[in-house]
Amino acid sequence: MAAESSNPQSVYDFTVKDPKGNDVNLGDYKGKVLLIVNVASECGLTNSNYTELNQIYQSYKDKGLEILAFPCNQFGSQEPGTNEDILQRACTRFKAEFPIFEKVDVNGSNAAPLYKFLKASKGGLFGDSIKWNFSKFLVDKDGKVVDRYAPTTSPLSIEKDIKKLMGIS
Repeated sequence: MAAESSNPQSVYDFTVKDPKGNDVNLGDYKGKVLLIVNVASECGLTNSNYTELNQIYQSYKDKGLEILAFPCNQFGSQEPGTNEDILQRACTRFKAEFPIFEKVDVNGSNAAPLYKFLKASKGGLFGDSIKWNFSKFLVDKDGKVVDRYAPTTSPLSIEKDIKKLMGIS
């Protein structure tokens, strides 16, 4: 996961990897509202988050929303397995239809550049580090991080913020 420039100005300046290791330029999502989430398949928050993320995605994917999921095994080792295992589980067990990317670190010296940017843009209640699975970053159509939500924040509770960024009342 590399930044295309040494001084990224938006989420669109990053290239990430899909589960097969192929590059995905986040610039491909220009003009969309993004909800970026670090996911895990064996967390107490998994079922409710995947269920509500799916509901929001179904409601708004054709209106300009994209949910970008980044598996992470840094919290309680709750995302074990290979990228292929994770993708299979997310799509089969949790019925996820939104893009799921390569497993990344979100904290520490090996944190993905995208996550370093997200955290620098919107520090959390406890500083810059991600505290647990299902931390959420809301990004506007210009690739700017506009809000950050705690792992326990229900995806459905941020629907109003998503609609506002999409210009839907």
